[in-house]
Amino acid sequence: MLPAPCNSPWTDYRTLNSRLRKGKHATIANAGIDRIEQPHYIGDMTNKNTPILTESELDRLEEQVDGLLELLDRLTRENRSLRAQQETLATERAGLLEKHDQVRNQVDAIVTRLKSLETGT
Repeated sequence: MLPAPCNSPWTDYRTLNSRLRKGKHATIANAGIDRIEQPHYIGDMTNKNTPILTESELDRLEEQVDGLLELLDRLTRENRSLRAQQETLATERAGLLEKHDQVRNQVDAIVTRLKSLETGT
């Protein structure tokens, strides 16, 4: 199913361009954003003989869009999951590094005591 048309005044580029021509962006609009006067720019898009999409083509496009939306949803969920997993692993790593430092300090203390016992006997 195709989305409903937007009722925004900006949906039609001609409306947008006419508003641009009246406002502070007149220089940009007049510089050629809307090139209706130059048919070579938009070519077949304005050709009245351009074939209209058939029902089967529209159905195929709708299926493709639906498939892409499903893929987007799946990838978004997967991305969230991977980010949560990354955060969990980063927290776990920080904890392991802290334990590693504590064990290293304990081993250094034991080595120091053993050296002092050796020199004391």
